[in-house]
Amino acid sequence: MEQAIEHFAQLTPDKAAVISADETLSYSALWKRIRLRAKRLREEGIADGTPYVFVATQDADFIVTYIAVHLCGGISVPLDSSTPEERQQQIREEVSPPINGKNPLPSFRGNKWLNGKCSDILYTTGTTGKAKGVMVSKKAWTANAENLTDRLGFTSDLLFIICGPLSHLGSLSKIYPTLMNGGTLYIMESLKDLNAFFSVFQLPFPKFATFLVPSSIRMLLQVASKDLAAVAPKIDFIETGAAAITQSDMQRLCQLLPYSRLFNTYASTETGIVCSYEFSKYGCVPGLLGKPMKHSSVRIDGEGRVVCSGDTIMSGYVGSPELTAQILRGGEVFTSDLGSLDNQGMLRLQGRQDDVINVGGYKVNPLEVEEAVCSSGLVSECICLPAPHVLLGTVPKLLYVPGEGLETKPKDIADYLRGRIESYKIPLFYEAVEAIRHTYNGKPDRKTYRKD
Repeated sequence: MEQAIEHFAQLTPDKAAVISADETLSYSALWKRIRLRAKRLREEGIADGTPYVFVATQDADFIVTYIAVHLCGGISVPLDSSTPEERQQQIREEVSPPINGKNPLPSFRGNKWLNGKCSDILYTTGTTGKAKGVMVSKKAWTANAENLTDRLGFTSDLLFIICGPLSHLGSLSKIYPTLMNGGTLYIMESLKDLNAFFSVFQLPFPKFATFLVPSSIRMLLQVASKDLAAVAPKIDFIETGAAAITQSDMQRLCQLLPYSRLFNTYASTETGIVCSYEFSKYGCVPGLLGKPMKHSSVRIDGEGRVVCSGDTIMSGYVGSPELTAQILRGGEVFTSDLGSLDNQGMLRLQGRQDDVINVGGYKVNPLEVEEAVCSSGLVSECICLPAPHVLLGTVPKLLYVPGEGLETKPKDIADYLRGRIESYKIPLFYEAVEAIRHTYNGKPDRKTYRKD
C-alpha cells in the first residue's frame, strides 16, 4: 500500500486521501507525514520484524502511524481504544521481539515473523474465548484488497466512510482497497452521532460507500430511515458482515436504497475476506454469503464446518503454535462456523458450532430463531441462548427488546413463532431487556451472556 500512496502522491498530489473530523490530508501531505513518522519510528528502533503496539485512534493520524510502521518494515499491532493500560502492557510483552536476534521469548517459538510472514497482529474480540493475536501477512492484505476491489468495486472517485474500529478487520481492511485505488477515506469516531454521519454526504464526491455491522443497519432503519432515503442516490454500496443480518432488514434496506449495491460478506480475522453476496441484486436470503472471491476457496468438512483457504488466511496466532495447529492445518483455516454450499457454489451459514443449542437431541440454530422473531415486527432486537430446565435439560431462552412503542409479551412472540419454526425451536423462557449486549465490532456478545 505504501507504493500506491507514493504513486498517487505524484499522480494526484492535491486529491484528498484521508478526511477526519479535525483534518484533511491530500495524497502528497499523507505521504509526507508517513515518511516523517517512519523516520521518527526508525529512531525509536522500529525496523524489520519489530512489532509496534499502539492505540487505534479513529483519525487521520492513525493511518499515518499504521502505514509508517510498515514503511519501516515493522509489524503494526493496533489496539482498541478501550484496551486497559495493563492489558496493553501484557500485549507488548507478548509480541516483544528477540533482542539482537538472541534468546527469543518463549512466546515467539513456533511463529514466523520475518520474510513477509507477518505485517500486522490483530487481536480478536475474544467472543469465543481469550482474545488472540492473529498474524496477518502483507500478502494476505494485498489479496484482501484485490478481493474487495473485484467483488465490491472500489474506484478512485469513491469516498469510503469508516465508522467502525480500525483495530479490527472489518474497518481496517477497507483502507487498503480505498487507498490502493486512489480513493478517499472518511474516518469517524463511531456511528453514535448520526448528524455527523449524514453530513458526510454533503461533501463534493460522486460516490459514497461504507461498512456497517447489522446492529448499526438496524439502528439506522429504526431511527433514521428518512435520512437514509434522502441520501440514497449518492450511496454506491454498503457492505455488512461480522454478524447475521435478518431478511427483514435486508428487504427494508433494499427498499430505502433502490440505487445502491448491498453486500453481505463472510470474513474473519483468521480467514480474511472470503465471500460476498449482492443481496440487492440476487435476493434477500438470510445467511447466504455468495461465492468465494478471486483469492479464496471454501469447502465444508465432514462435521459441516466451513473451511477456508487461499492467500487471505492468517499466518497463525502469536505465541500459540499449539492453538495455531488446531485451527490452521495444511494451508486451511478450520472455522467454528457451520454452513453448506449450494449447487452454484454459494456459501450459506447455519450458525456457529459452539452456539448450537442441543434440545433433547435436536439441534437448534439460534440465528434461525432470532431471524424468525425479528421478522415479526414485535421486537427491535433479540438474542437466543441456551438455558437450564428442571425437566428438559437445556431449552432455548429469548432475550428481546420490545419494538418501539410496543408492549410485547412473551405470548405474542410464541404465538407468532408457532407454525413458522419447529416447536422444539420455540423458546420456553423469555426476558424483556433494554438492550442486547454487543462486542465492540457489532457481534451479539454471546460469551458474556453465557457467563451470567
